[in-house]
Amino acid sequence: MNWYEQAVSREAAILHDLKGLLGIKSIFDPETAAPGQPMGEGIAEALRFMLGLCEAEGFRICNHDGLVGYAEYGPEDAEHYIAVLSHLDVVPVSGAWITPPFEPAIRDGKLYARGAIDDKGPAMASFYALKIVKDLGLPLKHRIRLIFGTDEERTHRCMERYKELEPMPACGFTPDAEFPIVCAEKGQINTRIMFPTTQQGQEINGDYELVSFHSGVVANMVPEAAEAVVAGQADRLNALEQAYRAYCGEMKLIGRMEQKDQKIVLHMAGKAAHGMEPHLGINAGLALIHFLKDYSWNEGSGHFLNTVDTLLYDDVYGHALGIAMEDDISGPLTVNSGLLQYDPQGESFFHINLRFPICGTYDELLKKISAKIAVHRLEMEPPSLKKPHHVPEDHPMIRALQETYLAETGQAAELLSTGGGTYAAHFPMGVAFGPLFPGMESTAHQPNEYIEIELLLRSTAIYARAVSELGNLKL
Repeated sequence: MNWYEQAVSREAAILHDLKGLLGIKSIFDPETAAPGQPMGEGIAEALRFMLGLCEAEGFRICNHDGLVGYAEYGPEDAEHYIAVLSHLDVVPVSGAWITPPFEPAIRDGKLYARGAIDDKGPAMASFYALKIVKDLGLPLKHRIRLIFGTDEERTHRCMERYKELEPMPACGFTPDAEFPIVCAEKGQINTRIMFPTTQQGQEINGDYELVSFHSGVVANMVPEAAEAVVAGQADRLNALEQAYRAYCGEMKLIGRMEQKDQKIVLHMAGKAAHGMEPHLGINAGLALIHFLKDYSWNEGSGHFLNTVDTLLYDDVYGHALGIAMEDDISGPLTVNSGLLQYDPQGESFFHINLRFPICGTYDELLKKISAKIAVHRLEMEPPSLKKPHHVPEDHPMIRALQETYLAETGQAAELLSTGGGTYAAHFPMGVAFGPLFPGMESTAHQPNEYIEIELLLRSTAIYARAVSELGNLKL
């Protein structure tokens, strides 16, 4: 069977349906949340769109109150089912886009839109993979279930609900990472570290007052922009402006500034990256704080700037927090601070998106973080936790996916780990399988996100073969 030819023959249909899905603004929107659309109108529309395609194809579908849905094909009386899990929600839009993020556009063999690679493109590839198996009339011993989640970019509430309502799959994969096979995922700790609303001790009259500071849009992205509003006397603001210009030049950073009403607004540009790979980005918030922290501030401002700089600047591996660790399977612990805020009349905090290797545990990490921040008079909000995940290499699904990948690419399928938190970790025998090939650029969560059309077709072919193999796996 030439699976790639089967995918190529459906290219026009795949692109047509994918453009339709990408045109839906499926960002979490609590203002439009309602019964049947708990994540908001856009996400509910995306789920209905995908289930509509599946129903038209003759797959059995189920929509659990707009929170999670699935489509199934194969013998209804089969004891086991194989899961293919993808998500239809996308992160908010930031940065400059060449074309509107929800108006899909093809340029130079790439399809640009928010969600193109994360995760609507792979979701569509999975649908067409199962369609190919159905079109060819290939036998299946197990049911194949395409599961569509709606809250992957936030809390995975959709998968928690799915596990309450549905039996567990025998095994499965999510097309939401990279090839060959990601069989290990780091654990995660997500929480806000809060500064006291009322500063203790005697007020220090500094040269400057930090009126406000904001950086970041979502916690699992390296922030690409930051803004600080600073008050002070005119001569001091002029001096700060000159120093900021020199700092940006020395550090090869892009900053701009504007003065008005005895205040100066400092803007910093960074480089966005996924929160699991903070070393690939430039954290605009931390870069701006590193400049500001050496000046004379009132107590609240100085406490915020110096503490954040001490604990986070130029340290994505947690050394300053006393939590650095790594292992051979899943690599080093990483820390991303995607949200930073100083508001003397409201909340001041930094958010940590921490991803730790299999050798780590929640208890030891939380204990160390709590002890470290207590020294700086900070408190931790109740954290959101995710356990590390690992599927043994001798599981029959691993062998089947390795054989599939080798047959379709001619390359050996090495086992990988990721700092990302995919749906695979919700099931004991879940792995991530594609869609990116080794060495390919990932534009997930970034401006001008895209999927290469050739990648879309190749991954569709691989998934079709994988679905056929797993659907007849000896369990």
